[in-house]
Amino acid sequence: MRRSVEIVEVSPRDGLQNEAVPVSTSDKLELVASLAAGGLRRVEVTSFVNPRKVPQLADAEAVCAGLPRVTGVAWSGLVLNDRGLDRALAAGLEELNVVVVCTDTFSERNQGVDTAAGVKNWRRIADRARAAGARTTLTLAAAFGCPFEGEVSAERVRQVLAACVEQAPDEVAFADTIGVGVPPQVEALTEVAAQVASGIALRWHFHNTRNTGYANAWAALQAADPELPLALDASAGGIGGCPFAPNATGNIATEDLVELLERGGVSTGVDLDALLPIGDWLGARLGAQVPGQLARAGRFPAHRE
Repeated sequence: MRRSVEIVEVSPRDGLQNEAVPVSTSDKLELVASLAAGGLRRVEVTSFVNPRKVPQLADAEAVCAGLPRVTGVAWSGLVLNDRGLDRALAAGLEELNVVVVCTDTFSERNQGVDTAAGVKNWRRIADRARAAGARTTLTLAAAFGCPFEGEVSAERVRQVLAACVEQAPDEVAFADTIGVGVPPQVEALTEVAAQVASGIALRWHFHNTRNTGYANAWAALQAADPELPLALDASAGGIGGCPFAPNATGNIATEDLVELLERGGVSTGVDLDALLPIGDWLGARLGAQVPGQLARAGRFPAHRE
């Protein structure tokens, strides 16, 4: 098993998009600065979607305009269509996360198009993003299960991925959007990637809705090709969810994931002591205790200077 992994921090985007309490632009910028100070080198800062549908991220351009310049840190944004791409490029982002949903029903709810149209969107966006010099992640959402259609087979994911890879992304991400995945599915999708997207870096997006997220993250480490880069998404405090999927709560918490990995001998480059206070900071602004466990339980053994 590999000895290091990259953490992609998604709390400013996937974390805040499903929260009922709005967070100010200035607080979002304080959040991303704190994340970078804690050693996180890839941070998904916002989503360029319809502000009427996701009002929590209506300030996408203002957030991007205020991002600090931090050497070695890549700020990224999520886009769903050409309009989102236009906005992201105009905002100066050089890393883009493009979503294709693996089931028609969820794709219609999430993006207003079926999966086939989502694939066509990806092809067009990928070509345009490459021409603009932007790095692209292709995220296959609902790759483990759909709130409307139920189980999603590895074969279905393979078909969707195969339809996308002609416009090869820099990275492929499999997303357990509603937190139903289990380790055997992680193993199966790793094999799908090896067959269909050989040589492309792999990334995973797990939710802990049903307490399987951390087991899935560990399974991804065990199954990964040690010769390829590997990234795991996580959200400070474990906040977040999808506003278009019923009961889709709970990203895996960054601090809990880092504790698991570091105690398991896997380096992340994250300063856990700097990261731990962020959960309480978020909880104060959201008016509720965040789901992450480590800030409450404490590190083990107790950390001392």
